[in-house]
Amino acid sequence: MTTESPVLLERRGALAVLTLNRPTVGNAIDVPLARALMEAALACDEDDSIRCVLLTGNGRMFCAGGDVGGFAKAGDNAGALVKEITGYLHVAISRLSRMAKPLVCAVNGPAAGAGFPLALLGDLVIAAKSAHFTLAYTAIGLTPDGSSTWLLPRLVGLRLTQELVLTNRRVAAEEAVTLGLVTRVVDDAELAGEAEKLATTLAAGATQAFGAARRLLLQSFESSLETQMELESRTIGDAARTTHGREGIAAFLGKRKPEFK
Repeated sequence: MTTESPVLLERRGALAVLTLNRPTVGNAIDVPLARALMEAALACDEDDSIRCVLLTGNGRMFCAGGDVGGFAKAGDNAGALVKEITGYLHVAISRLSRMAKPLVCAVNGPAAGAGFPLALLGDLVIAAKSAHFTLAYTAIGLTPDGSSTWLLPRLVGLRLTQELVLTNRRVAAEEAVTLGLVTRVVDDAELAGEAEKLATTLAAGATQAFGAARRLLLQSFESSLETQMELESRTIGDAARTTHGREGIAAFLGKRKPEFK
């Protein structure tokens, strides 16, 4: 991975692999990387032939967060620079969260600042043993972004989020599994293969059902019990009429493996 693009988009059949690609600076997020990630996320969202997305980083780190050196160089314009970066980054995160296909994150190393929520964004998150997580914002007088204050309370609760925001303590990969931040941890050498295997399996799955299930889960925190059950009823009814739903039912009754084309 030596190309100059700050985010690589590679197609492997129905799987799209997005790689943060500023390894010499820990994949720190500057304007070009944030914009490239937004463009890649939009491309994945719009392309129906992409049935799963895998997000990872190039080099030793997954993502060091914002490019703090760039903030310093901006001087009095730092506020405008940060708003520009978060503008692109937040669109990317929104599209990756709401696209009608699953997202797998392969956390190849440390994730800090905005890299923390970005690493946890996946429906399934596979972390290398060398990975660790820290928010780091308040340690340099800044506040969380990148969906941190929305995502973390939903994953681990408000009390632990408060601790992570205010103390900036480092969470090792094994603890991250225990806390529910990541799905599982694997040896560093196994990460790429395990993550791609998982993502490829999802890419061959019931994409239509995956997308609808993702929407239900996102809506669940804002819905009452009765509202959510009504959404579930309508969604499963719609799913039963889709090509994937009909194929899944037929395969189950025929005692064969479904082919979700």
